[in-house]
Amino acid sequence: MKKWGRRVAAVLLSTVLVPAVAWCAAALWFDGPASRWQAGLLAAGFPAACLAIAAGLRPPRRAAFAVVFAVLVVAAWWIRIPPSNDRDWQRDVALPPTAELSGSRLTVHNVRNFDYRSETDFAERWETRSYDLDTLQGIDIFLCYWGPTLIAHTIVSWEFADGSHLAASIETRKEVGEGYSAVRGFFRQFEIYYVLADERDVVRLRTNHRGERLFLYRMKASPAQARALLVEYVKEINGLAVKPRWYNALTNSCTTAIRHHARRIQAAKPWDWRILANGHADRMSYERGSIDTSLPFEELRRRSEVTERARAAGQAPDFSRRIRFGLPGGHSTETSWK
Repeated sequence: MKKWGRRVAAVLLSTVLVPAVAWCAAALWFDGPASRWQAGLLAAGFPAACLAIAAGLRPPRRAAFAVVFAVLVVAAWWIRIPPSNDRDWQRDVALPPTAELSGSRLTVHNVRNFDYRSETDFAERWETRSYDLDTLQGIDIFLCYWGPTLIAHTIVSWEFADGSHLAASIETRKEVGEGYSAVRGFFRQFEIYYVLADERDVVRLRTNHRGERLFLYRMKASPAQARALLVEYVKEINGLAVKPRWYNALTNSCTTAIRHHARRIQAAKPWDWRILANGHADRMSYERGSIDTSLPFEELRRRSEVTERARAAGQAPDFSRRIRFGLPGGHSTETSWK
């Protein structure tokens, strides 16, 4: 029985240690020395050293403790890698947004309103805009698909009574010459960046120049909740302008960050696997009653696609009205939304 127990313990320990060692190797490769030769040496050498320890050190318990210690050393190093606001940023994320709130008047600096000729060719327009929070009507959510439908990009947009909208897209802040990688998104590779923008920027960029499919859902959030969420976003973006944070595809991404904000205003619902597999977030919201449920879900989804509308609207001043015309649902005084 004792021998059997030791075997079970060894299997359980290996199921934890093997992935942990693999993660350490990946962290050393992605976040280690700038020299690819040095990073490769560390990434290959670490698991080799752990294997040598496991094979040569006796008793096995001591070997396991030694490997755990090595993993903890790498994890401690990795956690302490500092993010920065001072890098050679790409032009579309060069200026961090900030905002001031005076009573109900919100003034936002560096609202992005680029005029795109292509994804990489554009006229820059960074604007300062003011919004009256007393006229907030609600929140809309865009789901953007660029490939496999398991994963989507989410954009939150606040609607005001005068027909204006403020869109927020939580993204990676990329340096010149850097491209996004889903794998690298799990490591210390990108700072997180909140794009505050005109919808003609963040929406039209995706439909007209990246070839993505976009779906727009009107959330059942009250004006009070919409205001609380926007104020919470403002706190975060002002904080990031002073103290940057890392993006992480698992814990701090375009959808998990939204949930963090919703929790802070006590508007979040229980955890669901579709928060990570956010390509199905619309079905989750439908099942929770956070979006319109007067139609069968498939019909709602079909009617909520705004890809062609956005392409046709182009740079029209009433772009936001055009993509919403006739959409199912609307804003209400419901008290739970995500």
